[in-house]
Amino acid sequence: MTKDNLEQLAFVQLTDKQLSALDKFTSLKSFRQGEKLFSAGDSDFKFFVIKKGKVEIVERSTGKQKTVTVHEEKEFTGDISMLTGRPSPVSAVAATDCEVYQVSNDDLKRILKEIPQLGDCILQAFLTRRQLLESSEYAGLKVIGSKYARDTLRLRDFLAKNKIPFTWIDLESDRTVDELLKQFEIAREETPIVLLDNNSVLKNPENTELAKVLGIRKTLEDIVYDLAIIGAGPGGLAAAVYGASEGLKTIVLEKTAPGGQASCSSKIENYMGFPLGLSGTDLANRALLQAQKFGAQITSPAQVVGLESQQGYKLIKLASEEQVTARCVVIATGVKYKRLPVDRCEEFEDCGVYYSATAVEAELCRDRVIIIVGGGNSAGQAAIFLSQYVEKVLLLIRGDSLSHSMSAYLSDRIEQSDMIQLLTHTEVTKMMGEDCLEAVEITNNQTQSKQEVKVAGVFIFVGAIPCTDWLPGDIATDEKGFIKTGMHLSNQDIPALNRQPFLLETSQPGIFAAGDVRFDSIKRVASAVGEGSMTVKFVHQILSM
Repeated sequence: MTKDNLEQLAFVQLTDKQLSALDKFTSLKSFRQGEKLFSAGDSDFKFFVIKKGKVEIVERSTGKQKTVTVHEEKEFTGDISMLTGRPSPVSAVAATDCEVYQVSNDDLKRILKEIPQLGDCILQAFLTRRQLLESSEYAGLKVIGSKYARDTLRLRDFLAKNKIPFTWIDLESDRTVDELLKQFEIAREETPIVLLDNNSVLKNPENTELAKVLGIRKTLEDIVYDLAIIGAGPGGLAAAVYGASEGLKTIVLEKTAPGGQASCSSKIENYMGFPLGLSGTDLANRALLQAQKFGAQITSPAQVVGLESQQGYKLIKLASEEQVTARCVVIATGVKYKRLPVDRCEEFEDCGVYYSATAVEAELCRDRVIIIVGGGNSAGQAAIFLSQYVEKVLLLIRGDSLSHSMSAYLSDRIEQSDMIQLLTHTEVTKMMGEDCLEAVEITNNQTQSKQEVKVAGVFIFVGAIPCTDWLPGDIATDEKGFIKTGMHLSNQDIPALNRQPFLLETSQPGIFAAGDVRFDSIKRVASAVGEGSMTVKFVHQILSM
């Protein structure tokens, strides 16, 4: 789609019929030329439809004011931030004296949910505006820090997975860095820092602090939810979309950022309905927006540390000492990749050893050799994606072929690529470096021949450890920690149920599991989405008991 076509979708005029549908939600407001309707950085800003006059949209992320567009009669302000509760990336200024129809944020969400012919038009415009903004010179937030600092990677990863536009300024290579640090009176040893749109500075903030400032972390309501979902991977988000769309008061609690393990994939090509593929982060954020459209509350970061049942209610305890009460719970916390049994592997994590392959990690390894360990689809997707950035990809597998564990379309591409070298029967046996990983020893497990390779990074995509170390003991798991559900529960597992469990129900009534965290699940995005959707049917049955 051309830029002109995108702009037609982004800056559409409402029809008289659509304006009429807005009537009961609006109040009329006037602004003088030069007055601001809202400013960049505002989190609680209104939706405006121009009745008379002009409104200019401007942004200053590069330090210079730039006009994004000028709204005229029957056009409207706003972007996707209005739905996610995040700060506005732009300001709106009255270019002339003007009259506008004003709609509150809550009423806008009602419109999206209740008036599809109008809501779809607004939502499409919001999505397209964000697409145009991100493809422009918009710089967003600024992260200043060393590529060798773990906290720099943490902040970049957090912002990227939460779809917050930002620019990374490398402490070692960017020529503007000293001038910027001097401007804000920041010493190099105080980095990494985050420069916000309003020019305020956060010095090495924790993810929770940054999330609160950016509007990602919501204040928890003191209510009883129909459905609480722990984990915002594909399974958890699917449960949120279906639960909220069917009228359940739904909350999602996510430890870090939406997407789960899927967000570690730069491109998923075998997910139905997306012939060009999409990244795990894009898939997650589309689902997140969909869930929010239907009224689901998303709270992140929110680390769950405990779960118990009391008098028919589920009490979920968070590391922040907050508590959420719900009538039913879906556990969709997923899995994480295994650490290699190699000395110093843990020491080099986030400084040469990585468990995801996105643009954030790719920039750290540009034009150098990397190693990928694993023979599954995640490893294959990572190899193909990273080969666009690096000098060479060495793909290591312990066995003799990719055909046992990887989809054919991926293995075929790997075999045809000049940038990817497949090393069979090969394992990493040693890691070397001072502060960061510099080289590894690889060993052929058939011949025992060894080779030292200088690398920028080792990307690990092997094994699956369920994220269930926080679970109470009364939820039955297998010996590896995967949650047993339905027919996999023995009679000894289910004394609390006093009945046969529902298909995805755990050993505790009203608590379900979906996706990779569940015992004997199929480790695919589509399977997790299916399971998350299915849980809502059983939640309805529990609530009707």
